[in-house]
Amino acid sequence: MRIWLEKGKQKELIEREKQNSNLSWNEFAKKLGIKFSKLNGFHYEETLIEESVFNRLKLGPDFKKFIIKKLEEGWGKVKGGKLSPGNTKQITIPQKSEELAEFWGILLGDGNINRTGSYKLGTYNINITGHRVLDKDYLLNFVKPLGERLFGIKGRFFYAKNALALRIVFDSRKIVDFFEKEGFMAGDKIKNQSTIPTWIKENPKFLAACLRGLHDTDGTFYKLTNQNSFQIGFTNHDNALLRDTQKGIISLGIGVSNIMNNQKYVITKKSEIEKFYKSIGFSNSKHLNKIKKLF
Repeated sequence: MRIWLEKGKQKELIEREKQNSNLSWNEFAKKLGIKFSKLNGFHYEETLIEESVFNRLKLGPDFKKFIIKKLEEGWGKVKGGKLSPGNTKQITIPQKSEELAEFWGILLGDGNINRTGSYKLGTYNINITGHRVLDKDYLLNFVKPLGERLFGIKGRFFYAKNALALRIVFDSRKIVDFFEKEGFMAGDKIKNQSTIPTWIKENPKFLAACLRGLHDTDGTFYKLTNQNSFQIGFTNHDNALLRDTQKGIISLGIGVSNIMNNQKYVITKKSEIEKFYKSIGFSNSKHLNKIKKLF
């Protein structure tokens, strides 16, 4: 039998048990009566832990509350050796809309799509990361509910260790399949040239929503030093996305600077900032609360 624990709990169990043992990883594996390579697979959640090994762990009883189910050996196989789709989390496939366009912009800005199919379990998720203090309200009270409405699944969140980061995660192979089918591929966004898709560019309302998501994540709004004027800035190291975003701003009739150092543009004139505020705006409270005071 195999023990299927909640995501992350198998790794936590192995790490805590090993720490309490005061043994090296090789010594710990030998104590459990398994090879180091098998222990490594359990540790990184590449394979479900065997019930016999789980029962040898002193902390096992404390983690029983995290068991989702017990599975027979070969549970993931069907005829022909393919992985069974029986446990694939189902999602709602969203229609093209302003909400989806805004979420797309958020994902282009501070998000990632992960597909790791080489492991037996696989890792499939989308995630959005921001500052654990400055972006907390935005991530927990806007981004997470938005994703849940769009895809019909619950998101989870956690604070990154040793970093000022808060991450929202939606775990689902189907959600990764959806974005890849629409042209937003998993992996390195710059290498994949991930940018604003045609269906968003061709609809002004969708475009404004997508640009809002991008500026909420990779944008800034600030008062210029020693001046009674403000500036909207947008920085991104993906040249294709940066240029598409600038063109999108221009297409909505908003004046914007040239791209500087291949990584940034700004909006400085108060009249153009007002146009941006009225036609695009912000959903992120750290920007929205400041720009509201100006208008």
